[in-house]
Amino acid sequence: MKITPLGDSAILIEIGDDPVAVRNLATALASNLRTGVLDIVPAYTTVAVFYNPLQLVNGGGVAKPDLLIRAWVEEIATTVTHAKPAPGRERVVPICYGGDFGPDLESLATDKELTVAEVIELHSRTVYEVRAVGFSPGFPYLAGLPAVLHTPRRASPRSVVPAGSVGIGGAQTGIYTLATPGGWNLIGRTPLRLFRPEEENPSWLRVGDRVKIEPISQEQFKTWS
Repeated sequence: MKITPLGDSAILIEIGDDPVAVRNLATALASNLRTGVLDIVPAYTTVAVFYNPLQLVNGGGVAKPDLLIRAWVEEIATTVTHAKPAPGRERVVPICYGGDFGPDLESLATDKELTVAEVIELHSRTVYEVRAVGFSPGFPYLAGLPAVLHTPRRASPRSVVPAGSVGIGGAQTGIYTLATPGGWNLIGRTPLRLFRPEEENPSWLRVGDRVKIEPISQEQFKTWS
């Protein structure tokens, strides 16, 4: 475990390519929050801890805020087991593949020497795991993409990708929660709102969730609620 500063109000804990260790540490930290900690963000190989330096030293202590946070993390880390965490929630994401929703689907199928139907079948029958949430609010990085569908990001990113777009980037599937620039290969779109700022927990998906895909038609997309 390596701890380094991330600006002046966060630290980055590098763990390595061990999703179980990442989830266990993030869960342990979240379960033992100390005053001043604002957020804990697990990713593929790291956990970031964001904090308010003023709150950390509010009690009149003389230690530097980053040292206080480091000591807290190191203490909690000694209690973390290597047991596999309980499975995350199961979420079903409806996706309408192809057409205007998936402008890269046909070219991807051609590159892989597959039919469009075969790509949809391969992509939709997989159970994915949310390994990270970021880039834009609520954007999930989904692990588990079949190797045959691994595809580099586009050489020229689009200036605007519509919210709900489902894309392939390298070995991952991602879902754009907001209209943003993006370079992933777009294969479909979901009518679900994955980022809901009006709710207490605005991200509909969180790290550890298992995601199943439900292919839907354009008509179902229009009437989805």
